[in-house]
Amino acid sequence: MKPDFAQFDDIPGTTIFTIEKAREGFALNQFCMSLRTAENRTRFLADEAAYLDEWEMSPEQKQAVLTRDFQQMLDTGGNVYFLSKIFASEGLSYVQAVSTMTDMNVEQYQAMMTAGGRGIEGWRSKKERGEA
Repeated sequence: MKPDFAQFDDIPGTTIFTIEKAREGFALNQFCMSLRTAENRTRFLADEAAYLDEWEMSPEQKQAVLTRDFQQMLDTGGNVYFLSKIFASEGLSYVQAVSTMTDMNVEQYQAMMTAGGRGIEGWRSKKERGEA
């Protein structure tokens, strides 16, 4: 029996990495894993578009990589553990990368997380926020 992941669609900031997402993001995640070697990181950072053209990713996935839109990468099948190879290639920390997925700068995001994370008020449901 397949779990009902649709129940989580209404929770803001929640992306479930399902088998469907794994299939959709296979080439994107393989690209990310290629960045484990110094040679590939150098090649990628020297000419990102040319390096991405070596992978059978969708145009949307390639654009998300080029613009470092990590939320879009997650939405198109990227796995956060694989995506970390991209920002690590540039010397960024998780805090720096994840803060780009919020409306906060790095310092604000770090302070929020140090204080215990985002409060639940107003964040329980997209419908409650008028987003769905």
